[in-house]
Amino acid sequence: MALRILVLGGGGREHALVWKLQQSTLVDHIFVCPGNGGTHLSPKVSNVNVPNPNFQNLTQWAVSNDINLVVPGPEQPLVDGVESYFRKVGIPVFGPTALAARMEGSKAFSKAFMTRHAIPTAAFHVFISSQLDEAIEYVRTCDHKVVLKASGLASGKGVLIPETTEDAIAGLKEIMVARAFGAAGDEVVIEELLVGSEISVLAFSDGYTIVPLPAAQDHKRIGEGDTGLNTGGMGAYAPAPVATPAIMDRIVRETLKPTIDGMRREGYPFVGLLFTGFMLTDSGPKVLEYNVRFGDPETEALMLLLSEDTDLAAVVLACVERRLDSVAITTRPGSAVSVVLASSGYPGTFEKGKTITIGEVPPNVVAFHAGTVKEGDQVRTSGGRVIAVSAYAPSLQEALDHAYEGVEQVNFEGKVYRRDIGHRGLKAVAAAAFTAPGLTYAQAGVSVDAGNALVEAIKPHVRSTRRPGADAEIGGFGGIFDLKAAGYTDPLLVSGTDGVGTKLRIAVDAGIHNTVGIDLVAMSVNDLVVQGAEPLYFLDYYGCGKLDVGIAADVVKGIATGCQQAGCALIGGETAEMPGMYQLGDYDLAGFAVGAVERTRLLPQDGISPGDVLLGLPSTGLHSNGFSLVRAVLARAFSATTTAANPHSHLYSSPCPWDTTTTLGQALLTPTAIYAREILPAARAGLIKAMAHITGGGFVDNVPRALPKSLGARIDVGKWSLPPVFRWLMRAGEIAPSEMVRTFNCGVGMVLVVSRDEVGAVMQTLRDAGQKEVYTVGEVVASPGVEIVNAELWKE
Repeated sequence: MALRILVLGGGGREHALVWKLQQSTLVDHIFVCPGNGGTHLSPKVSNVNVPNPNFQNLTQWAVSNDINLVVPGPEQPLVDGVESYFRKVGIPVFGPTALAARMEGSKAFSKAFMTRHAIPTAAFHVFISSQLDEAIEYVRTCDHKVVLKASGLASGKGVLIPETTEDAIAGLKEIMVARAFGAAGDEVVIEELLVGSEISVLAFSDGYTIVPLPAAQDHKRIGEGDTGLNTGGMGAYAPAPVATPAIMDRIVRETLKPTIDGMRREGYPFVGLLFTGFMLTDSGPKVLEYNVRFGDPETEALMLLLSEDTDLAAVVLACVERRLDSVAITTRPGSAVSVVLASSGYPGTFEKGKTITIGEVPPNVVAFHAGTVKEGDQVRTSGGRVIAVSAYAPSLQEALDHAYEGVEQVNFEGKVYRRDIGHRGLKAVAAAAFTAPGLTYAQAGVSVDAGNALVEAIKPHVRSTRRPGADAEIGGFGGIFDLKAAGYTDPLLVSGTDGVGTKLRIAVDAGIHNTVGIDLVAMSVNDLVVQGAEPLYFLDYYGCGKLDVGIAADVVKGIATGCQQAGCALIGGETAEMPGMYQLGDYDLAGFAVGAVERTRLLPQDGISPGDVLLGLPSTGLHSNGFSLVRAVLARAFSATTTAANPHSHLYSSPCPWDTTTTLGQALLTPTAIYAREILPAARAGLIKAMAHITGGGFVDNVPRALPKSLGARIDVGKWSLPPVFRWLMRAGEIAPSEMVRTFNCGVGMVLVVSRDEVGAVMQTLRDAGQKEVYTVGEVVASPGVEIVNAELWKE
C-alpha cells in the first residue's frame, strides 16, 4: 500500500519525523499541516495550509486527498480527540484515543493510574483549585520537599520546583489563585521531590507490545550549567549513559509493560508513541510523567540514531494495525545529539522575522527546522526555538563536535544556544573510564527499604493478634510461643501448612487483596481443628517479583483478621522479593499453623461405628478449592469478554450472575470460614469423635480421611440447599453432580462425626459457641467409600 501521510504540526519534532518517514519506500507522499520553512524540502513532502484547520475540516481535506495515515505531532490534538474524527472516516491515526491521551492531559489521572497498577512514582496528593488552604496545610506538614504540577496541559511549563515551604505556598497561590497556567491549574498535583538523574524514554506501542528506543537526556534550562528559566528543551542526546541495560530492563518490566497492559485492561489501549519521563532514584526508576507523543528535542536526536534499515513508516503502520511485533526496530551503535538554536529573549518575549542562512553542514548532521517560515526565497524565524542541529557519530564527543560544527553554519540575528549540551553524558562516560559502577541490591530489583516499610505497615495488624503465650511482636529472627502460658497440661503439638491456590489469580486480576489472607489462615487452622487442636500461632510466606507495600500490607491485614477469628497469634513470617521469579503484579502465599490439643482429646477418637451421625457446618462459599475449574467455567461462560488465560478485563468488576448485589470478583473472593471458635468447645467436651475439613477432593476424598479404613459414609445432599454459587457453576459449566461433590464443598465446609446419642448436645454446644446453622447430612456405614444420595435433586 502506497502511504499518503498527513503529519499534524510544524516544529522540529515534525521535521525530524518527516525526514525519517520520507526515506521509506512505502511512502508515496507526506503532507505537513501547517509545516515550517524546512519540512517541505524533500520532493516527497508538501506543506499544506488547511483553512480553519479544525478537526472536521482536517478530516474532510484528508478524505479529499486520499490520506491513509495520520501522524499528529503535538499533544493538544490528541488530548482533544483528533483520533476519533479520522477513525470515523476510516483513516488510522498513529496516536492514542482521547481516553488514552488523558495520561498526558491530566497528571491527576495518570498518577491515580500509576497507583492502581503499582507503577513506581513519587508520593503525591491532588487538590482542586478551591482547596488552597488544604494544599497549603499539606506542604506545611508533609515531611519532604515538593514539586507543584498543574494537572492539565501547560505547554511543558506547568511545573514549579520550590526551594522552601514559603516558595511552595507562593507557587500554590500562583497556580490556584492567580491561575498562571489557566485551566491547566484547575487541579494541582503536589509531588514528593525526587532526586537523581532524569531520562526520557520514547517507546512505540500497538496496545499489546511496547518497544522502547534508547533513553535520552534533554536540557530544559536556557542557560549553561542548567541555569535560568525552563524552556521546551535546548538540546538532547541519546543514548544516556546512566540508562544502563539493567536500568532499561527494569523500566520495561516495572513501568512500560504494566502501563500498556493496564491501559488495555481498563479499556483504553495505547497506540502510538509513549514518552515517559523517569527519575533514576537510589531505589530505582520512578515515573515523573507520561506524554502521549514524540518528545522535542529528543526526537531530532533519536531519528538519527535509528538504523538505516529501520523503516519508520513501516513501524508506524504496524502500530496502527496492532502488529508491532512483526517489524524490526534497531538503532545504530554510537550517539546522536541535538542542539537547539533559539531566538534572543526566549523563553520570554522575542522578535520574529529574522533571516536565516544555512551553509554546508558536515555529513551525518541535519538542521531540523522548528520556528521557521518560508517567505518568498527567504527563510525567517517565527518561533522561540528556531532550528535543532542534530548529529550522529560513533561516540558522544564526536557527535557533539559535529553538531557544533553544524551550529556554526546556521546563522540569524540573536541566535542563542547552549554550549554544554551532553555535559552529563560526557561526565558519565569519563567516570566510567576510571571506575566500574558497583551494583546494588536495589539495582538487582530488591528493595530493602520497601521490605522495611512493609514491616512497619503491618506491625499494628500483627499486634492485634496477641493472645496468652505470644506477644505478637515481629522483627526478630524467630517467633516465640509460651505453651505453658496457654494453660496446657499434657499437650500434643499439631502443625499444618497450606496455600490459597489459584484463588490468588482472581485476587490479583480483580485487584482485591484484603481477603486472601483470611483464606490462608483458614486453610491451615481448619486442618488443626479437625484433630481437636486449638490454633496457637501462625506464620506466613509472601513471595513476589517486586514488592508492592500497599498490596502486601492488605494481604497481611487479612492474615491478621484470620488469626483473630481463629484465636491464634501471628508471630512471624517471610517476605521474599525475587526479581524474575514472578510476573509483575503476581505474588504467592503459604501459611504455617501450629496448634495444641490435650493428649486425651486428640481426634479422631476410637469408637467410631456404623450409625454415627454426620453433621455439616455451612461453608461461606467456594472457600479456597476448585478455582482452576471455576476459572475454566468463567472462560466458557464469558468467552466473549474474557477467558481464564486473559485476565486483562473488567470481568471481575461486573455484576455477579448469582448475586447482583455484589461484583463477581467480590463474590468469588468471599473468604473461607474459620471454624475454630465454634467447634473447639464441643471437641474439648469429648462430644465429637472425628471431623473432616471439606477442601480439595470434596466429600469423596475428605470424609474417608476421618474414618477407620473399614468404614464409609452415606451423605444425603438433599438435607441442605445447594448455594447459588454452586448452582450457577454447575449450570454454566455443565458439571455433573458426581464431579461437584469430588471438587467443591457444595455448601458444607466441615463434617463432624458424633454419636447418635450426642447429637442434641453437640448441636446445642455449637449454637452456644455462635454456630447458627447445623445440618444433619448423613451417617457412618459399614462399607468403605462415600455414597452420595439425592444428587439428582441438584439438577432440578
